Amino acid sequence: MASTLDFVEVKGVKVPVIFEEDKRLPIVSMQLVFTGSGSIDEGKHIGLARVTAKMLNEGSLKRGSVGFADALDARAIQLSANAGNETFVIELGSLKEEFDTGLSLLSEQLSEPNFTPKTLEKIKTMTLSSISRKEDDFDTVASDELKAVLFEGTPMASPNIGTKASISALKLDDVTHFETSHLVLSNALIVMGGDLNISDAKKKIEKLLSVLKVGKKSVTGYYEPRSTPKESILKRPHTEQAYLYFGSPFAMREGDPEFYKSRVAMFILGSSGFGSRLMEEIRVKRGLAYSAYSRLSVAKTNTYFSGYLQTKLESQAEAKKTVVEVIDTFVRDGVTQGELDQAKKFLLGSEPLRVETLSQRLGRTFSEYYSGKPLGSSVQELESIRNLSLDDLNDFIKRHGEIRNLSYAIVTK
Repeated sequence: MASTLDFVEVKGVKVPVIFEEDKRLPIVSMQLVFTGSGSIDEGKHIGLARVTAKMLNEGSLKRGSVGFADALDARAIQLSANAGNETFVIELGSLKEEFDTGLSLLSEQLSEPNFTPKTLEKIKTMTLSSISRKEDDFDTVASDELKAVLFEGTPMASPNIGTKASISALKLDDVTHFETSHLVLSNALIVMGGDLNISDAKKKIEKLLSVLKVGKKSVTGYYEPRSTPKESILKRPHTEQAYLYFGSPFAMREGDPEFYKSRVAMFILGSSGFGSRLMEEIRVKRGLAYSAYSRLSVAKTNTYFSGYLQTKLESQAEAKKTVVEVIDTFVRDGVTQGELDQAKKFLLGSEPLRVETLSQRLGRTFSEYYSGKPLGSSVQELESIRNLSLDDLNDFIKRHGEIRNLSYAIVTK
């Protein structure tokens, strides 16, 4: 089984459809994705995309929040909207026999969302409460501060959830404008699969999408992380630990043919957990932290290397020094054949677990399409990992010495 790419034409707009037929269970699932409609596309109103998603989850004007939820529950239909960094996604799933009802309810929701002053106040109150709770979650505080440091002056610097000031200032017109300007055919993409054929799927999709306006395609920018190191220290009197978050630039764009090398390199450095360089040096050898991780984020709008650890307050300086030493050594000396062999064994051996469900396969095909890669390129990527030599990997690592330009966000007492 493999997901395929097709198109439907609605009001003169060709909308991509990623589809896979799977008759093993009598269920159908669908994602209506709007590209260029995430939190970095919300303009000056920080948190607007997520508030719009939560507003959409409040049902339709016709039924209200409770009536709409009751209609979904009566048929065991799952329907929810979420806003990420780059996309706004509405997910619908149900038994095959109830899917048309689900599509009808989604169409009703899109045509007449429950956008009222009362609903907005409810969502704003909930969001402000969530922001207050996060103020005592020092991992979140440090993570948000790291992005503020790395992407200072760009939309990437703001927390997706918004701030107390930005949420308090939101007006109903802001939500309505975001919905009408972003949730449009020109930004739409469908990911769908389950117990139906492509012909039936396309008919259902065309009917659903007909309620949307054509609109204008959103164009999203690209945001470079800072290249000159900077440190931000946030003092919190109630913390019993030091939270160290670090990050740096990484010279790679989405769709880069060398991405598979970065997967292997980052697995060895810090994303594999126990056995990674960071975990070995920081926890196993020096006992400075319970865990230490790093990862590489490669997206359409940004690319950066980041990592984090928690340590005792008195170990803060030593832990920070150790991170610098581990990354310096990694870039200078590369990895060993043993580390490469172990990374290959895990990445290739765990592959079946990444594509065992319908949603995983659809998600992978969406990622390939969204990043501009040919469908099926993930299989070729695995073959490239299998054939990767130690010299090629170490040459790649040496060429990315920019990860040593570390910036920090530290929450401490």
